[in-house]
Amino acid sequence: MEEPILNDHNKQEYPPSHTAEHLLNQTMIRMFGCERSRNAHIERKKSKISWPLAECPTEEQVQEIERRMNEVIAQGLPVTYEFATRDNLPPEVDTSKLPDDASATLRLVRIGDYDVCACIGAHVENTREIGIFKINSWRYDEHGVFRIVFKLV
Repeated sequence: MEEPILNDHNKQEYPPSHTAEHLLNQTMIRMFGCERSRNAHIERKKSKISWPLAECPTEEQVQEIERRMNEVIAQGLPVTYEFATRDNLPPEVDTSKLPDDASATLRLVRIGDYDVCACIGAHVENTREIGIFKINSWRYDEHGVFRIVFKLV
């Protein structure tokens, strides 16, 4: 297959944090039935990511997010890439966040059998490279937005 032409990427992500973002999105989907985050600031030292939720998670649920994240990371799941055209995507791939000028062929990032999404960013090769996921703080605001601040240690 000929190498597809993808959109330019204007970010330089820290691969462990960016890969953790993918896992965290999937963990939130599985636990709360929400969509992938549309508001994330992912950095090396600490990252912030938020989701609209119908109600505030309990302290126990927040602890469970952290536990599940570290469980998935410890599995050493491979991070692989594949290409697909927009009309041939797996049903779980959400394209609503893609820019209007996104290429017809998308790069899918697959993390074991845990997550798959369209992304052109930088990732680790194996989830063990992420390290330990630690929630620094969290809040639920008056607009129904749940935000987690995390770091990797």
